[in-house]
Amino acid sequence: MIEIRNVYTVGQVNSYIKNMFTQDYLLQRLYVKGEVSNCKYHSSGHIYFTLKDSRGTIGCVMFAGSRAGLSFRMSEGQQVIVGGAVDVYERDGKYQLYAKEITLDGSGLLYERFEQLKRELEESGMFAPEYKQPIPRFIKTLGVVTADTGAAVRDIIQIAGRRNPYVQIILYPAIVQGEAAVASIVRGIRALEALGVDVMIVGRGGGSIEDLWAFNEREVAQAVFDCSVPIISAVGHETDTTIVDFVADLRAPTPSAAAELAVTDIRDIMSGMANYEDALSRLMQRKLQDSRSQARHLELRLKLASPESRIRERKMAALSAEERLQERMRRLLERRRHELAIYIERMKGLSPLEKLSSGYSYVEDSAGHNVRSVRQVREGQDITIRVKDGHIAANVVRIGPAESGREQMC
Repeated sequence: MIEIRNVYTVGQVNSYIKNMFTQDYLLQRLYVKGEVSNCKYHSSGHIYFTLKDSRGTIGCVMFAGSRAGLSFRMSEGQQVIVGGAVDVYERDGKYQLYAKEITLDGSGLLYERFEQLKRELEESGMFAPEYKQPIPRFIKTLGVVTADTGAAVRDIIQIAGRRNPYVQIILYPAIVQGEAAVASIVRGIRALEALGVDVMIVGRGGGSIEDLWAFNEREVAQAVFDCSVPIISAVGHETDTTIVDFVADLRAPTPSAAAELAVTDIRDIMSGMANYEDALSRLMQRKLQDSRSQARHLELRLKLASPESRIRERKMAALSAEERLQERMRRLLERRRHELAIYIERMKGLSPLEKLSSGYSYVEDSAGHNVRSVRQVREGQDITIRVKDGHIAANVVRIGPAESGREQMC
């Protein structure tokens, strides 16, 4: 039978080990150098990552309260130095490094300088969009500040020449790497500005952060900011970012892309001109059609308003009025003839001649007055008696009263 003695719980063991770590002064304040791996930013603000080297790994955590001492964003592959304490997480029985401060190692120091200068220039307003100059669409001269050897200048010349062979390229062969690079790049920018180029490309091919460092210096950034000529930055590859990229008026991911941004393709220009020509032709045709229509309209109005047309209209109006007048006169004459015929018929009924034709006679004195009463004549007076077929000269022999119930007409 096996006798079991000194049996401990898991929690007791983990607690004991934690106390051992806590009592070790070295583990409470140490710096560990390694490569960042499995870096995760938690929604709580904590950062979880692993430090590794060729011999091993160690889990690390930086709590949200300690992140004030972190001046950059951590990412995979960075070489860093982490300061903090090694302790045991009792629940899991796992030890890890609790980071209090993290700095970049080697090239990481350059990155810290990059971030510091970037913050300073941004706060001074050198990155502000209101200071960015527009890149002209059509240029005659293109200035290039880069090394006169290497792929960058060849790509710029080749692409710019293909897009528009009429653009003049002026190269300032600058030193783009090393101690003399900063002064050389600044001189190149100022020299091309003095020549009055239309736009300028400042850049170089790819490389390490040390190779590209001249484009992260304050003097170069200030020269780009002060330049009156629009500047396109083209430093390194698409993933590379320098201070000049933020200060320049436009950033191109590569020197080849910078040439495309600076020089408009002449084929696009010709195509645009053809489109404008077609549009202008259509507008002119439409304008001519409108003018012809307006001319025809004015011609018609002129014909209507001409003296000849007015005289013709007046003649037609006069003829029409004459016809209407003649028609009215004809109708009036017919009406008058009809009325006259009626009056004639009425007069016939009253005519003495008609009475004579009916067997009556007409008596008149020597003066030709109609004798209608015995009081108009005297005995012995000559009178004339008119009958249907002639007249009779007579003398009044006797005058007597009219017989009752009869009317006598002498």
